[in-house]
Amino acid sequence: MTLIIKHKSILTILILAIFLISACAPQPAVDEPRVLRVMSHDSFAISEDVIAQFEDEHGVSVSFIRSGDTGTALNQAILTKENPIADVFFGVDNTFLTRALDEEIFVAYDSPMLDEIPDEFKIDPNNFALPVDYGDVCINYDKAYFEEHDLPIPASLEDLTDPMYEGLLVAQNPATSSPGLAFMMATIAHFGEADFLNYWEALADNGLVVVSNWETAYYTNFSGSTGEGPQPLVVSYGSSPAAEVIFAEVELEEAPTGSIIGPNTCFRQIEFVGVLRNANNPDLAELFIDFMLSVPFQEDIPLQMFVFPVNPNAELPQAFIEHVDTPDEPATLPPEQIDANREQWIDAWLDTVLN
Repeated sequence: MTLIIKHKSILTILILAIFLISACAPQPAVDEPRVLRVMSHDSFAISEDVIAQFEDEHGVSVSFIRSGDTGTALNQAILTKENPIADVFFGVDNTFLTRALDEEIFVAYDSPMLDEIPDEFKIDPNNFALPVDYGDVCINYDKAYFEEHDLPIPASLEDLTDPMYEGLLVAQNPATSSPGLAFMMATIAHFGEADFLNYWEALADNGLVVVSNWETAYYTNFSGSTGEGPQPLVVSYGSSPAAEVIFAEVELEEAPTGSIIGPNTCFRQIEFVGVLRNANNPDLAELFIDFMLSVPFQEDIPLQMFVFPVNPNAELPQAFIEHVDTPDEPATLPPEQIDANREQWIDAWLDTVLN
């Protein structure tokens, strides 16, 4: 009996030793998912479940690098183009597109999804930058103010210089604000480079109010948002009326604000995405761009970033259908003209309006 017990003890010790040796031995590595890095401006947003769909389908992890406003993010992409911090860059728009192309930060990618996208959005014929979304910077108005004061709603840029609208418009400084820059571009498209400053001088003489950013203009100065601001006209976005309905504390049947959408009163912004040159994962970057142009991603865009999808197969949320007016003739300018003149236009605007 003693011998049997000793044998069992020895056997137990051997089993324990084998277990400990096995536990201490190097274990086979578990493959970590590849990481796709997406660089964007700070306003980029998309639902987590939409991103999870891409991650699950391709066995990857997506990491977002938000890098300031569009201009700041583009500057960072340019400075790091030899050794990029991301694989994909999203958010350059048509006011900065030529600069991105001239700096050669992208490699061309002929996504098969481009067959779904209307030609009007394909500004880069070589497909270094592919369109993802678009939106219009428009003048929004407070419906209640104009009804209470029995004022006609201005229908054109020219109307805004009429004395009946003196002191009623707040706009943003184009040197510090993206919508402010877009609205200045609309006036250039409408009046031309030779005459747009005369128009701004007339606006200034008619009591134009200028602030540095959209948040101040919309939430402090504009009467249509908080109901307390002194200006019933504000440079904002064509989708702002839908946002008023969606985020209202009580359910609204009608938006309290509207957009002026006469010819050239709104400036159309298109945002693009591209595969960064020297990216670590160009194959994943291409797959992600395909996904961005697909219906699931495109249908998520409106309620995340309050812009429109470029894929016409994507269904719009009901609030966009009911409460957003889309201009038939939005103002546009060739990207190369914008890039060649942006800074001098801004400087001339500053001298005319703020000095």
